[in-house]
Amino acid sequence: MSPTVLTSAVPDQEPEPRRPARGPAATARERRERIAAQVQRRGALVVLVLVAAVASVVSATFPTWSNISAILGNNAFVWLLALGMTFVIITGGIDLSVGSVYALGGVLAAYGAQTHGTWLAVALPLAVGAAWGTVQGLLVARAGMAPFIVTLAGLLGARGLLQLVTNEGATTYLVPPGSAFRSLGAGTWTPVLLVAALFGLGTVLLTRTRFGADLTAIGGNEHAARLMGLPVARTKLLVYVLSATLAAAAGALGSSRLGSGVTTIGVGYELTAIASVVIGGTLLTGGRGSVGGTVSGVLLLAVIHNLIDQYASQYGSAFTDTVNGAFLALVVLAQALLNRSRQEE
Repeated sequence: MSPTVLTSAVPDQEPEPRRPARGPAATARERRERIAAQVQRRGALVVLVLVAAVASVVSATFPTWSNISAILGNNAFVWLLALGMTFVIITGGIDLSVGSVYALGGVLAAYGAQTHGTWLAVALPLAVGAAWGTVQGLLVARAGMAPFIVTLAGLLGARGLLQLVTNEGATTYLVPPGSAFRSLGAGTWTPVLLVAALFGLGTVLLTRTRFGADLTAIGGNEHAARLMGLPVARTKLLVYVLSATLAAAAGALGSSRLGSGVTTIGVGYELTAIASVVIGGTLLTGGRGSVGGTVSGVLLLAVIHNLIDQYASQYGSAFTDTVNGAFLALVVLAQALLNRSRQEE
């Protein structure tokens, strides 16, 4: 008796289509793209490590705790401007008003602390900053005005309101010595930990929420984002509210450290914030960026400014501004070259 052959009831499956072999040219192109992406994202961190290492060898005072605490504590609140600017630039926008809003927030906080105590010192600048950002966001998102023009007007308007509140700079509001508000900016660890917590929240907001994904999509292609049904206008409005609120909060915390509302502070801070964000790898045209890159950018500029103060202080602030501009120009040029090489490939 011949053995019975059992046939499978499963129908024959068509063979999978053969994938074309990847040649050496394609492999090399992908390798270059990965390297370019890493340079864009991690370049500021690499330069920061190199500059800090060289400075530690050359200067005996640079790696000391007193110098490091000065770098962190004296500049921490200004870095909040860069945090808010990161979200704005990722959408393809710009906020030139943050320096003036920073100064306005400091004056309002000192006024609140002097007249009604800590609660008004905190609430007043946050409320005014949020309202200022709402107006700018509505003009950009709803009225379709250019962010450059809107925030340039905001820069002038916030500075004018500051002059009005201080009687053309004749009145200086002081934070009372015994006020609890002073403790927010005192020492090194309190302001640094507070700013670090806000940067941590910013990282979660950008990388773990739908809002962060919408930012990247809008900055990459706003028209496509509208076709996808994303809330473009609402998202753009929120980033300007966030930027102005953080700027006002930074000014308030700065006044708690200085003990007064300084009317002349904040000039040019918007350019420092923009430079920090772009140096950190965020594309000035929008669509790509990270809070971690901004951290590297602000630390790199802070370290460089510290070295300038030690070895080139005789040239004044003009030299610092020149360095900021040079770094910004080089990074933008590098970003343009990287993007062009990707398009050609």
